[in-house]
Amino acid sequence: MAHLETSDRTGAPATADAAFDSAYDAVVSAAGVHVLDGRIVVRVVGDDRASFFHGMCTADVKGAKPGSILPALFLTEHAHVIADAFIWVTGDALMLDIDSDAWTRTRAHLERLLVADDVEFEDASELALIDVEGPAALDAACSAEVAASIAPWRFVEAGKSLIGNLPRYGGPAVSVITSRDSIDSTIANLLAKAPHSRRVDSSALETIRVENGIALIGVDTTDKTIALEARLDRAISFSKGCYLGQETIERATARGGLKKRMFGLKFNDAHVPPVGAVVSLAGIEVGRVTSAVRSPRFGAIGLAVLHRSAWTPGVELKIGGDGAAIVADLPFAQG
Repeated sequence: MAHLETSDRTGAPATADAAFDSAYDAVVSAAGVHVLDGRIVVRVVGDDRASFFHGMCTADVKGAKPGSILPALFLTEHAHVIADAFIWVTGDALMLDIDSDAWTRTRAHLERLLVADDVEFEDASELALIDVEGPAALDAACSAEVAASIAPWRFVEAGKSLIGNLPRYGGPAVSVITSRDSIDSTIANLLAKAPHSRRVDSSALETIRVENGIALIGVDTTDKTIALEARLDRAISFSKGCYLGQETIERATARGGLKKRMFGLKFNDAHVPPVGAVVSLAGIEVGRVTSAVRSPRFGAIGLAVLHRSAWTPGVELKIGGDGAAIVADLPFAQG
């Protein structure tokens, strides 16, 4: 996923807080529209595309029908996360919706494993991704009849665009793949159809992401993070055939072998601590703060991959030198 900005707003000017609150309100009550500049679309073609990707990622690509959107992870053989992506399955291609920086390392990883497979990667730089977050997202993106027909993780073609019911950051949302030339007109149409909607920057989406406990690859994970440690279960098919990293995933699932897992942190004051702050229990380090935001609904909150000794919701942990936080299960809305 695209890297989103995080910041401590406790010292920000009132006007900045007001702008953030307005954007956040649009996302939770109507629709917030944001161009995902950090993400690209890669078109994958060739007769072996489905079978190759089925073995290279955690999604059930071979079992997917056109019109499906598959959350997927690319893993090492030890199930360490290389990158994540959304795979839009069309009749003649797989459309990878992926962070542009992540694609560089993912492509190198995949090309090392390509032997005689008929698979080609095509740059679709003429396409852009627009995220519409909030309960009015479907109404903004399409007619009521079409909106009623698009289940989560499905998309439809609308002219030259693809409109998908894609809960990218864990809440109700729509993603639109359209031509870069039509970004402005597409956004104007979206805003016109959803009262109280507005364009938002990445800070509002970052807050929604943290509230919903969605790990951001490269921020909440390292190159040694196992997928299940970061609660990336939604991107893993536990019933598909063999894929790279499956053995470790199956072993951790069957034996309860995880020693670390991502949890929420509810900080005890309004201060948002810095990313990287040490999290400790009884004087022993049990993790580091990986994401931290100010949520209008939940206060100062964050994410951390914690040692299993700190997995009990409600336990108080020390943050840095003098801060404290309560462990919360995810998403925060359920706590």
